Amino acid sequence: MKKIKYIIVLLVIAILGSCHKLDVPPLYIISEDQVFSTANGVQAYLADIYTLLPMEDFVYQPNGGFMTGNGGRWQCFYQTDAIDGEMAGPYGGTGDAAQGFGFWPYDKIRTINILIHDLPKYALTYSPAQYSADQVKEWLGEAYFCRAYTYFALVKRYGGVPIVKDVADPNASIASLQVPRDKEEDVYNFIAADFDSAYALMWAPGASNHNPDIQQGAASKYAAAAYKSRAMLYAGTIAKYGATNYVDGDARAKGLVGIPAGDANKFFQAAYDAAKLVEGQFSLYTGGYPDKQQNYVDVFLKPNNEAIFVRQYTLSDPNGNNDNAGPHSWDATMSNRLMTGDGLSRTYPSEDYVERFGALPIVNPDGTPTRFNNLSDLLTVGLEPRLLATVYFPGATLRGFTFDQQRGIYKTFTGSAAQELSNNLNTPNDANALYPDTNSAANLIFSSSSNFTYAGRSIIGKVGFNPSTGDDNTRTGFYVRKYVNYNAAPAACGLYQSTQAYIDMRYAEVLLNHAEAAMELGIPADALTDINQIRDRAGAPAATSSMTIDTIRNERSKELAFEHQYWWDIRRWRTADQVLDNRKLYGLMPYYISSEKKYIFLKQVETFQRTYSFQKKWYYEPLPGGELGKDPNLYPNNPGY
Repeated sequence: MKKIKYIIVLLVIAILGSCHKLDVPPLYIISEDQVFSTANGVQAYLADIYTLLPMEDFVYQPNGGFMTGNGGRWQCFYQTDAIDGEMAGPYGGTGDAAQGFGFWPYDKIRTINILIHDLPKYALTYSPAQYSADQVKEWLGEAYFCRAYTYFALVKRYGGVPIVKDVADPNASIASLQVPRDKEEDVYNFIAADFDSAYALMWAPGASNHNPDIQQGAASKYAAAAYKSRAMLYAGTIAKYGATNYVDGDARAKGLVGIPAGDANKFFQAAYDAAKLVEGQFSLYTGGYPDKQQNYVDVFLKPNNEAIFVRQYTLSDPNGNNDNAGPHSWDATMSNRLMTGDGLSRTYPSEDYVERFGALPIVNPDGTPTRFNNLSDLLTVGLEPRLLATVYFPGATLRGFTFDQQRGIYKTFTGSAAQELSNNLNTPNDANALYPDTNSAANLIFSSSSNFTYAGRSIIGKVGFNPSTGDDNTRTGFYVRKYVNYNAAPAACGLYQSTQAYIDMRYAEVLLNHAEAAMELGIPADALTDINQIRDRAGAPAATSSMTIDTIRNERSKELAFEHQYWWDIRRWRTADQVLDNRKLYGLMPYYISSEKKYIFLKQVETFQRTYSFQKKWYYEPLPGGELGKDPNLYPNNPGY
């Protein structure tokens, strides 16, 4: 089976009896021998490791962490894409989330190290009676995969961290447990070695040693190669671009953050080679649809051979209280409440993201806004299918409802788009009136309720632009479409009711990793082939041989939108302080012109007018203060902290 998934299962310990003697071990403690003596025990132990992998999925919050209980699992709008410019979201600014949440999963690493260290010892006793030598290799490969995955989550936040391969003796002296940080480059090399071990040990679909009953739901050797391509690409770009736009300090001088520029190509080559290993094992989803827009929508909703590693969810725990497999709330929090059971949308795609596909045809050559008969007419002007599959535009439909967002009504409109943009229509002036004062001489009428009308016409749509609060009403004119389950009835789209799987790694990213590495290595022909596979599936015109590294970066941003990638990309490219330089985000504001019975669309600052900036020290997060207090050998902290 080429679709590599894992089902998140908690290790449930049942109390089998009660103690009657004081000299017997407590029955609620399971010994290593009990765990590693049977195949079921090892698989349950691995399932617990998978459960706690630091995946940035639907319920991950960059300022709150990896949600494994109820907690913030309903707040899907608190995500990295709401601070990097792809979305206008609930954060007041980038600083709300850029400094992390004290992530330090060395207890999880210890759990993995126990498996790597102790399973071979128990295998001498229990193999082949309880499990085969091939099964042991597979389990060890999964453990190496999970350790590399966890260390990558650390290194991309902090740079160099302690590399702990062995199981520390809890009775050892405190001094021996206070380990120092390793260099950032050494951590990336360690991650590469672990992914290589995973690739060498784990099964290949169809291989003679592959037992589907045992391997169902696990990572595969090709997942290891795919993730290695991601991690090595990060290391390569940090080496090449990390010397610029960065705050110096002791940690940098010691190599704890930063990688020598001369090693960039070594990592780019490793990324290129790892991505090549995945070739032929997965494919871009096409679904057999002639409609490429619908095909792209279904990439994220239907099982397919593009998904390499996913997290699945179930309604078995309707409140998400007990385990990480509980349902999420994507549908309830990405669309207006009109289209859902309950919930609240608070994050919306920006015009800035939309313009990665090119400027929208909303302004005539003379500078006046283009007139449209209907909101939905903008959907018919030849926009890229992938864009329309990623973002709900005005006039689109969902679950029997229309996205009728409208910013207000002009009585007449004679000016240019540029004149209105300079005004932004968000500052008090005598040209604007709030309903019910529609008898004023104001030409533009706003409203705080979709119930208010002017000349028999709703002033704002049911899903659009409430100037009073903005919550549950778009601030940009757009809504998220990616991952939204269009087949679900509104009543089934409440909090803790969504179960669509989160695709953490898919083949499209592997192609993008390969393309970027190829371009950095001076192999543009390979990069062009990769990019055009993605663009063909997306319904986009083919790229040409004149493309640059910026072309590839833009393609990556379009393809992986709202998948928690862009935030890390602009950090590893060292462009975040430029991309988010005292920046306001824009939206697409639809208006109705009463005198003409036409619609226009104006590009204007999103209604909250929030400013996003990025301090250079945020290229790395500060080491958790509590850990620094316990282990002074972790100093120096990262520059700027």
